[in-house]
Amino acid sequence: MLAKDFVVEDPRFERLVLGNVAVERLYTGSRWAEGPAYFAAGRYLLWSDIPNNRLLRFDETDNSVSVFQQPSNHQNGHTVDTQGRLISCEHLGRCVSMIDHDGTRIVLADHFNGKKLNSPNDVVVKSDGSIWFTDPSYGIDTDYEGDQAASEQDGCYVYRIDPDGTLAAVATDFVRPNGLAFSPDESVLYISDTGVSPSHLRALSVDEDGKMLGHSQVFATCEIGGFDGFRVDQHGNVWTSAGDGVHCYAPDGTRLGRILIPEVVANVEFGGLKRNRLFIAATTSLYAVYLNTRPVPR
Repeated sequence: MLAKDFVVEDPRFERLVLGNVAVERLYTGSRWAEGPAYFAAGRYLLWSDIPNNRLLRFDETDNSVSVFQQPSNHQNGHTVDTQGRLISCEHLGRCVSMIDHDGTRIVLADHFNGKKLNSPNDVVVKSDGSIWFTDPSYGIDTDYEGDQAASEQDGCYVYRIDPDGTLAAVATDFVRPNGLAFSPDESVLYISDTGVSPSHLRALSVDEDGKMLGHSQVFATCEIGGFDGFRVDQHGNVWTSAGDGVHCYAPDGTRLGRILIPEVVANVEFGGLKRNRLFIAATTSLYAVYLNTRPVPR
């Protein structure tokens, strides 16, 4: 029997969730919880509380929560690179940065064509070590999540940072590009646009050289709230944030089901010993639920 937290809309969803498993609230007290990233070696999760200008840390070994960094330059999205280092999108710094193994902060990108970036929002690392990120203007629109400032760019773009540090714009036709994630074989890059109404997810083909994007089409449209951040599991299913929880879409674009959360969800992340635990950053709180799936092994 499935818990009341799950809404099955396609029989395929029943194979991805577990009976008698419920959503747990692990922490509350954020103003806007965002950008979770899981570190398997330490069994902990970091996530942003953007308006409070801090990073929080959930320790899975004892369920404790502590402040990892404050101030944090109003960091938003995070990921872990192929070497286990933290990659961060900073609203206040208007940059993508990295924390090296010795604790050194390194700015990876803060200008494009000689002009400041807007406010990097979400980030993902490809298997070749390249870093892909979105750059809407949310962090400079007001003083709530950064410092209000005028945009220096001609629009809100999606960028790629090559391992040698070269920065290139790979998508320039989004209004407010937000979350992003690759399909398991990295042939498709999914990107959400929170600047259109209703919000939608687009699927963009990745060229054979793995560096540029080609054909683009709308993959799914959000009926409740908006699509923000998301993750893709080993089967190619997309687990995305929405106004009423987490929505799960099959690779063919069919919505399979929903995980109901009592707050607006911003982002999700797979973690846990077996990587089958979905952490959910939702407005004031951090939630988690065990699933019968996991991300693509690194």
